[in-house]
Amino acid sequence: MATILDEIIAHKEKEVADMMSLFPEKLLEKSTFFDTPVVSMKKYLTDPERTGIIAEFKRKSPSKGVINDSAKVERTTIGYMQAGASALSVLTDTDYFGGSNADLMTARKFNFCPILRKDFIVTKYQIKEAKSIGADVILLIAAALTPDRLQELAAYAKELGLEVLMEVHDEDELKFNLHDEVDMIGVNNRNLKTFEVSLDTSKRLAELIPDKYVKVAESGLKGPDEIVELKKHGFQGFLIGETFMANGRPDRAADRFIQRLRDLEK
Repeated sequence: MATILDEIIAHKEKEVADMMSLFPEKLLEKSTFFDTPVVSMKKYLTDPERTGIIAEFKRKSPSKGVINDSAKVERTTIGYMQAGASALSVLTDTDYFGGSNADLMTARKFNFCPILRKDFIVTKYQIKEAKSIGADVILLIAAALTPDRLQELAAYAKELGLEVLMEVHDEDELKFNLHDEVDMIGVNNRNLKTFEVSLDTSKRLAELIPDKYVKVAESGLKGPDEIVELKKHGFQGFLIGETFMANGRPDRAADRFIQRLRDLEK
């Protein structure tokens, strides 16, 4: 039975083919961001003085529909970092998430911090494109790629100096994708078939992730108490989008969240 991910990947492959004809790779290499040094998300997430929160800018999603179509990238991302986030995640998929490459370029222009390009990467072209728009990290989704293809794309990202966050949903995806080219492993708590979310997924898989990878919990994080609990399981990164974006001022929501987290950790 086809999932929403299958639909998105099929659409993405066509979209990339169109982009390649409009913006050849040689043009991407001329971007002002292309030779900019990468800011290490792995380093920022493992810094004990930082929160580990990866604050996400996301307008909509297939499971929730429109979340926030009025938030501004500049104000929101600057506010996230001022609130104490360790890094940013910016959706660049247009059709399903309402994002764009321009969103990430704006975030890059106004912030010195690690920025994850959140998209469905299936080709080397998209990785070079990520570098050209100012990303420091790419997301590779194990459910969308074969293990060999994921390793190939991760190796190419490393050649360009980018870091790699690999996303898994279950034990099999994790077991077959423990590649040396991956820096961080994100556990997505959302079931791709039912869209149900359970933090038990992160807790269960945490024990199976080797210590050389930075562990990142994704999806369904609602409160600071959950961050405290997940840290006990070895997680150092926490990707939070909807919890912030569902508010009129996502940056202020992030500030309140992080202040409560710091109070709990005193």
